[in-house]
Amino acid sequence: MAELPVLPVTFRPSRTRAVLLTAGVAIFVVITTVAMLLEQLSPGERLSFVFTAALLCAVLFLLARPKVVADDAGVTVVNIVGRRRLEWPEILQVNLRPGDPWVFLDLSDGTSMPALGIQPGIAKQRAIEDARALRALAEAHAVHDPGQSEG
Repeated sequence: MAELPVLPVTFRPSRTRAVLLTAGVAIFVVITTVAMLLEQLSPGERLSFVFTAALLCAVLFLLARPKVVADDAGVTVVNIVGRRRLEWPEILQVNLRPGDPWVFLDLSDGTSMPALGIQPGIAKQRAIEDARALRALAEAHAVHDPGQSEG
């Protein structure tokens, strides 16, 4: 088994995040600059340009938000608009199959939860390594039922 990462550890799509944050700032600056340079615009129209730029920037910042934070007690999954804290025993399996847009966590309540903080978009190899590390952490922290027979 590979060496476990030192806890706490944060998994996030760094390249995707950098692109989204840079694009958000660039869009805001360009639209705001255009609004200020267009002399025929009224103050209200300029304000609407700036508001629209801020809204577009905020959407891109939300898309850059996902991460998965693992610590000794469990995992915090931060997706675009939600956050959920999971204890290690709640995570039965960590899946990243070919073609999956991100990692899925199979949970003890019978549901599956997306973890957008590990996604193979721009950096596929990094996502695979992160998924393996999270899987190894989940397996290392799994609670084994002594009444269950293996095999």
